[in-house]
Amino acid sequence: MGKLTTHVLDTMHGVPGANIQVELFRVEDGSLTKIKTVTTNFDGRTDEPVLEGDEFVTGKYQLVFHVADYYKNQDVDLGEIPFLDDVVIRFGLGETGAHYHVPLLVSPYSFSTYRGG
Repeated sequence: MGKLTTHVLDTMHGVPGANIQVELFRVEDGSLTKIKTVTTNFDGRTDEPVLEGDEFVTGKYQLVFHVADYYKNQDVDLGEIPFLDDVVIRFGLGETGAHYHVPLLVSPYSFSTYRGG
């Protein structure tokens, strides 16, 4: 069976992004259905896969990383309106037996991701 995992790296401070809330949604016909909410651990990872087992089905998904809250908790001055509030990554899972890893490298003003495995 396949699984979906994630990892957050704070590129501003050069450390794992700990205690970041991450939400997973399934995207169908333009509508979002929330599947799970997780929080990253001290290593910037989740304690369990974000998606696995019978819940892991092919389709379109969306991860939402609440990064402004994280940086505010790190005492970073983001101004009245943060440039990046939530980072949204929409992607497809096409292989039921594959391991999809979606890392997020983030700072208050930029982010990058890729498909790992």
